[in-house]
Amino acid sequence: MNEVNFIVREPLLDPKQRVIGFQLSWQHPEQATEQSTEDLNSLMEFVAEQLMDDDVGFLLGDSVLFLDAVPELLAAEGLKLLPPKNTVLVLSKRDFTNPATLEVIKELRLLGYGICMKGADLSTLERSFFSQISHIEVRLDAGNFASQAKVYAALKQSSVRMVSRNVASWQDFDACAALGLDSFVGKLHLMPRPNPAQKGLNSAQTTILQLMEMIRKNADIQQLETVVKRDAALAYKLLRYINSAGFGLRTEVQSLKHAVTILGYSPLYRWLSLLLATASTSGNSPVLLETAIVRGRFAELLGQPFMSKTEAENLFVAGMFSLLDRLLGIPMSEVLSSIQLPEAVTEALVSRSGVYGPYLALAEACELNSMLVGSLAESLRISPVEVNKAHLSALVWAKNIANV
Repeated sequence: MNEVNFIVREPLLDPKQRVIGFQLSWQHPEQATEQSTEDLNSLMEFVAEQLMDDDVGFLLGDSVLFLDAVPELLAAEGLKLLPPKNTVLVLSKRDFTNPATLEVIKELRLLGYGICMKGADLSTLERSFFSQISHIEVRLDAGNFASQAKVYAALKQSSVRMVSRNVASWQDFDACAALGLDSFVGKLHLMPRPNPAQKGLNSAQTTILQLMEMIRKNADIQQLETVVKRDAALAYKLLRYINSAGFGLRTEVQSLKHAVTILGYSPLYRWLSLLLATASTSGNSPVLLETAIVRGRFAELLGQPFMSKTEAENLFVAGMFSLLDRLLGIPMSEVLSSIQLPEAVTEALVSRSGVYGPYLALAEACELNSMLVGSLAESLRISPVEVNKAHLSALVWAKNIANV
């Protein structure tokens, strides 16, 4: 694989802001030219190696992966390692002018692979292309909205799904969803969405924060159980998480006391941070929640070789809390005033400094195509290969948790 570069991911959202897949690429400057066939093939091979299991199959379930491609890549060995129904290759409009490339595209479509066309002028696109593609990339032009709406309406009558890239605002997102666009890829989910109905913590979140504070003070297990028993739904969800595949226990945990006996307080604290986020009622929580889970697990995996189990679990908490202000709809200062976190976690959240800050910053940078990724990884003495393995492992772990 490419041993000097880093994987960047962008979530693929449906109109309800749920994560239905990811666009994966090598990190590159925003104005960079297309990458080589060798680099693109190495990405496919690495992704397949990390996400395919001989017994389970594709480890991301029904998620779809969008991968940039060039005509030479369509016959590459790396492509054969990926499941057709979960793989969409993104090709430029000009690639469809070559008869030989068109023949290979037809063969891949028959095998079940998706093909996404980018760079097309939708107003002049011939309908003959519709049978060769499963997706088409569109870019909203707010200044020419009426004519675009007509084109979108025509595309809706076909089987081609429309993918919008780099939607600039939640208002544009809603407009595109209303026009029938199927999915969205970009970084919009990291922008706060105005939600006047969201005011402070709900009752479940208040209870969870109380439990986290009690654990921090080493409260007696019976006191913890008394608080948990007040909220049957919370107790049920906590046990579901602890017994999920993502946690990896061999015996089923049947009570909070049993959980503490097996796990100890530190892992329980980490799981309560996850519950705090899932108890959010804000409208943009599906994608933000999954992003927070991935970020927390990613940071934890990056830190595991260099610190104790408890410290690595604190990294998970830092990753989860890094998006908690947006998940809860309250300022980060209010989040931090609601609970007394370890000083190193607070430093990471406020300024990405301290022991945990660089690990959290590195996990974030892989969401943003930030050119800081390389320097952050180098400062932590983590190789690109290890960063990429942790990244994809975090996606798999989050998928298991999100389905609980």
